[in-house]
Amino acid sequence: MSAKDIIENQIPETLKAKPELAKEINAVIVFDVSGEGGGKWTLDATKSEGWVTEGAVDNAKMTISVSNDDFVKIREKKLNAQMAAMQGKLKFKPMDMGLAMKLAKLL
Repeated sequence: MSAKDIIENQIPETLKAKPELAKEINAVIVFDVSGEGGGKWTLDATKSEGWVTEGAVDNAKMTISVSNDDFVKIREKKLNAQMAAMQGKLKFKPMDMGLAMKLAKLL
């Protein structure tokens, strides 16, 4: 499993199954994933479909920076997202706790 698989396949599947999550998040978020299997993706939860695109946009409400390995561990529930954030492994710019909590439901 890689960040690419999670962001391009699993997140859209989750949003298709639970469209109320996209409505709740209702923001544009950039994932900036470092390391092997990393890259940049944009999640646009303001749309009703086609949420994920490759690359970053300038109008994002938040950018999430994380390594591919840590992102996969968070997804697999082997690493707690709050602990990862406190350890500096997971970074939010700007930090919006409300949005981060909504996003946690998606991951």
